[in-house]
Amino acid sequence: MATTFFSDMIDPKYNIAILDLTGTRRADPESDIYGAEKLVVLSDLHMGYGPRDDLAQNGRLLTDMLESYYLSQGWHLVLNGDIEEILRYPLSAIRSQWPRLFAVFDSFASKGRLCKTIGNHDEDLVFEKNYPYKLYNAVRVETSRLPLYVYHGHQSSRVYTDYNNLVRNVIRYILKPFGIRNISSARSPHRRFFVEKQAYDFAMAHNCISVIGHTHRALFESLGRFDYIKFEIERLCRDYSDAAGAEKVKIAGEVAALREDLRKLKRSERRDVLRQSLYGDELPVPCLFNSGSAISKKGINALELNNDGIALVYWFTEGDGKKFISRGNYEIFKLRGTRQRRAVLNQDRLDYIKARIELLG
Repeated sequence: MATTFFSDMIDPKYNIAILDLTGTRRADPESDIYGAEKLVVLSDLHMGYGPRDDLAQNGRLLTDMLESYYLSQGWHLVLNGDIEEILRYPLSAIRSQWPRLFAVFDSFASKGRLCKTIGNHDEDLVFEKNYPYKLYNAVRVETSRLPLYVYHGHQSSRVYTDYNNLVRNVIRYILKPFGIRNISSARSPHRRFFVEKQAYDFAMAHNCISVIGHTHRALFESLGRFDYIKFEIERLCRDYSDAAGAEKVKIAGEVAALREDLRKLKRSERRDVLRQSLYGDELPVPCLFNSGSAISKKGINALELNNDGIALVYWFTEGDGKKFISRGNYEIFKLRGTRQRRAVLNQDRLDYIKARIELLG
């Protein structure tokens, strides 16, 4: 089924939405075409119910940033799968748990600024007769540089495409009663690697960009945190040779901290997986992005996109963010009237990304 999905996804007759950032098409919901100037991609909210709700820790942060930043500033919202945790809870219970967040979704939808794809944890929404939002398997984002396909990513795994009924019963009747959190590709380095490799290969084959979720691992230009740290250490070493005084001390401290982060990642991941590469022996082609998830312990990742560029951003509550944010030279945006903060982790121009895809792909 994965092969069928990827081959069908480039067919305009497939169940996809077209989100145009070039300004050449006007919004036309009747034909699943949406016009936008800028969009934000979020995935894997896993909205649930009760004390074991995976979103409980970041729910306030998520609602604040959507309502007071993206909605008020005219962004288009793409929710890229696993939004409601339908495998574990009925939709009615989830809606009762998150009335304010659903009200924000309603506001985006009423303005024609909501696109929603399905994931393996919420695909049963297609059977909900009164579900208020249209559901897609993918969203094609048109830019003047190159197209992006936004899809959840579970389609590459036969476990979810062929056996999701079995997975549903295990989660609902075995894991949930014992309070065990979601077990998915996010917990398995091998399965993460396989999902990402499929999405990477699809983008390489069709000269486009894949934007996925599912693995809960934020990726920018095909690089995760582990690879990014290695490149960042190399950059800092180059800067160190030209630095002096306090700046040199600061760079040395940052390198030491990054090496400690690298050590922790090596310990938490299986090293045989980290030795593998999505790219073989070649330079990484920047065609794969992942918006991460909303259920990490210290914040939320998202991807922001306009006709010219793309950025990986990190939202957190002041005092609760990841340590590398406070150590780095990140410009922190403060959401007025709240403790919510936003940092841009990585950003790049789409024309530069396109050039690298053409030269390296």
